[in-house]
Amino acid sequence: MGVAHGTDSHHGTGHRARLRTRLLEAGGDSLLDHELVEYILALAIPRKDTKPLAKQLLAHYGGFSALLTADTENIVRQAGMGETSTAALKIVQAAALRLLSEPVREQPMLASWQSLLDYLRADMAHLTIERVRTLYLNSKNMLIRDEVTSEGSIDQAAIYTREVIRRAIDLGAAAIILVHNHPSGDSAPSRQDIAMTRDIITAAKSFGIAVHDHIIIGKDGYSSMRSAGLI
Repeated sequence: MGVAHGTDSHHGTGHRARLRTRLLEAGGDSLLDHELVEYILALAIPRKDTKPLAKQLLAHYGGFSALLTADTENIVRQAGMGETSTAALKIVQAAALRLLSEPVREQPMLASWQSLLDYLRADMAHLTIERVRTLYLNSKNMLIRDEVTSEGSIDQAAIYTREVIRRAIDLGAAAIILVHNHPSGDSAPSRQDIAMTRDIITAAKSFGIAVHDHIIIGKDGYSSMRSAGLI
């Protein structure tokens, strides 16, 4: 029994060492998705072969991005997972979002538009419920606050015009950008999306607040109502 355990431990140690060497010498692109997840989990579960668990999780959620952005409680409930291993995945997500959001937080919003889209897609594209957020900007289009306005059911979320405008006034915002995701994966705006956005534009205008855009995020990409000529 002792020999078998030692052999298994040696094999696992050698395999992880090879992954580490590839990561450090050739970079992250040298690792497949399941190898990235395997290595992350190995940091939290050092005495277990984490390759089968990594492949199981990726198959269950449908991919690397979907796994990292999945609901925390849902991940914890998966066989072989717990709070420590789930936290290992979530710290990677948090670090990635912090990296992507840095240009958005430190540069004028309209000058870092692609960075904003990359950040929003990473954060929202794989959500299973609809989330609405509002980005409040100052007169120089610098981000004042990024807030979740509402979260809805799997296919519906409400934006309350009065609350959005009141919050903009409280923050002294000169402009806002509306964002929400479509869990269906299709980023095309609905009639309701368009009507609601126009209501907010009308209300904001009376207070001298501009609505730069309403961005809809889906697994297929994103839609900009401003670019589409809908507002």
